[in-house]
Amino acid sequence: MEKWQGVIRQYSDYLPFSGDETIVSLNEGNTQLIEAPRLAEKIAPNGGLKLFLKYEGLNPTGSFKDRGMTAAITQAVKEGSKTVICASTGNTAASAAAYAARAGLRCLVLVPEGKIALGKLAASLAYGAEVISIDGSFDDALDMVRQIVERQPIALVNSINPWRLEGQKTGAFEICDQLGGQAPDWHCLPVGNAGNITAYWMGYKQYAKGLPRILGGQAAGSAPIVHGHIVEHPETIATAIRIGNPARWRQALEALDESDGLITAVTDEKILESWQLLAREEGIFVEPASATGVAALKQQIELGAINPRGKVAVCVLTGHGLKDPGTAIDMAVPPVSLPGNLAALEDYLSG
Repeated sequence: MEKWQGVIRQYSDYLPFSGDETIVSLNEGNTQLIEAPRLAEKIAPNGGLKLFLKYEGLNPTGSFKDRGMTAAITQAVKEGSKTVICASTGNTAASAAAYAARAGLRCLVLVPEGKIALGKLAASLAYGAEVISIDGSFDDALDMVRQIVERQPIALVNSINPWRLEGQKTGAFEICDQLGGQAPDWHCLPVGNAGNITAYWMGYKQYAKGLPRILGGQAAGSAPIVHGHIVEHPETIATAIRIGNPARWRQALEALDESDGLITAVTDEKILESWQLLAREEGIFVEPASATGVAALKQQIELGAINPRGKVAVCVLTGHGLKDPGTAIDMAVPPVSLPGNLAALEDYLSG
């Protein structure tokens, strides 16, 4: 088997690079597709569902963003950029910072003040990014970076950059390869800025034998696509999808329409329920937003909108749990404190 060298080299025949680029890669991609029978039983108690989890938290910076960032930074270097910029709720910031460091570029990231999980902020700072916290939302930050790249020679690496989608669509390629060439019946994922739902649909249309139906999940307090209007002050514990005006809104609707798919809103309570099920039933630790696709699938099966019998579903888990350690600690039962002797341990076990 050939050594894995990142998504651009692996899928060069399906990506619009010319071949003379200096590829900026951290060997992203090749993430595990994990069958989840215990979780499937919880989601579809009457059986019949074959459930797989695409664990994108295993990418180099801990999220799916690395797929698109390798492409965006590679193209930025080819075009002669010396500085890149993005707005972010955290994952894009960490990924942009890492790949910019790999390429020797200056990296600026704008984040909404107090709205970024600690693990993501720590990574961005560690990679050497210049983190700028603004008194506003992600949508405000995105407006700012869109305007600054019109005035300054800076490359924008948010998902409105088309190269980001080119890299992210390789997730669909991998799923098909991992399923023996076939697409799943249902592809379920969180929807924030809507770049990932757009990219996956691009990938399936280009690569798959047969096409899945797409199920998108938005947090109830941050569900502009579900409600059909901009959410001025989005709120959810799932910080990665706390976005009130998705940049790829139109393309997401096209993906849903073309795939005969669904998009739904799920409460923070249901997101955290699925987050906990992932960890306790299958041993997979993700940041809360990652569980939104699972929560959406569970909800739609319970409502009768999806018949799981005989179906194959893939849920994309977009980020590692260490992205947001605060939520995990807040949700956990505090550790038991015992004296440091065997008798105390035996008393605890018998009690």
